[in-house]
Amino acid sequence: MNNSLVLGIESSCDETAVALVRGDRTILAQRIASQNEAHERFGGVVPELAARAHADRLAPMVETVLVEAGIALADVDAIAGTAGPGLIGGVMVGLVTAKALAFAAGKPLIAVNHLEGHALSPRLADARLQFPYLLLLVSGGHCQLLGVEGVGRYRRLATTIDDAVGEAFDKSAKVLDLGFPGGPALERAAKNGTPRFALPRPLVGSDEPHFSFAGLKSAVLRARAAIAEPTGQDIADLAASFQQAACDCLTDRTARAIAAFPEATALVVAGGVAANQAIRTALASLAATHGLPFVAPPMWLCTDNGAMIAWAGLERLRTGDVDDLHAPARPRWPLDPSAETVRGAGVKA
Repeated sequence: MNNSLVLGIESSCDETAVALVRGDRTILAQRIASQNEAHERFGGVVPELAARAHADRLAPMVETVLVEAGIALADVDAIAGTAGPGLIGGVMVGLVTAKALAFAAGKPLIAVNHLEGHALSPRLADARLQFPYLLLLVSGGHCQLLGVEGVGRYRRLATTIDDAVGEAFDKSAKVLDLGFPGGPALERAAKNGTPRFALPRPLVGSDEPHFSFAGLKSAVLRARAAIAEPTGQDIADLAASFQQAACDCLTDRTARAIAAFPEATALVVAGGVAANQAIRTALASLAATHGLPFVAPPMWLCTDNGAMIAWAGLERLRTGDVDDLHAPARPRWPLDPSAETVRGAGVKA
């Protein structure tokens, strides 16, 4: 299986990505095309624009990756494509492309859960990471703590009851007029700030295991409105105050999950927000306090990419878990379908 080759396609939001990965963790070639410029003037991702960009870019990107790797499509062992969750138009573009390639080449199709791509991506970067591990999955649409017991085996320990932490970063950045994409912009601003604003830490210290970020986001809006003519330093301080509050929320809830999942071999963070250095540092310190190894993918592997989808495909291929061409595109797709719905979470759970 170490010589198996999987072509991965990711198109769940605003990154068009293709990668060819071998079972020994070698990334033979990959391409990622950002759409930031197209969505910047709207202050957020426009689903229809994103889907059209995926449709325009995917076929030439697949061709480029195969040529760069010196691999013919016939030599690939399987095609993995994101089948959800995500913006359904983009998901459909990527999945239909993956199905067409699988049909044309007579290869297995693996319909990958985008969240499983993030959840398994640390194993692509670190061969020492073994199941089970405790995963904090943090992105623009999701904030969950999961016991990762094996490929396709996830136990949800906590989720957000309202906003994901990435959404709170993006909307706070918009309130502070920091630009798009908001998360990285807020992190840059926070580096020059002091966390002097008293912002709430929702659910910190609570017996409830879950996350909440709506109140924190609203507090940033009120704090900004209370300053008639904010200086650049005021904005930086507000950004730093938000980031510190978010870190405190994440570490408090994660500490509770560590106690609830004592079999964990490591504390792992993944997802787009895992690229935030302050969050990484806080989680590394928490892991050390509890005597756990801390594992985080490299920065480029945190954001949406084709390599994580190809790797999830390889992990599934090893177990013989493949799909047929009828695999559906799903706007929502929980990793732990048996987890009970919590107040406020709805279909995001």
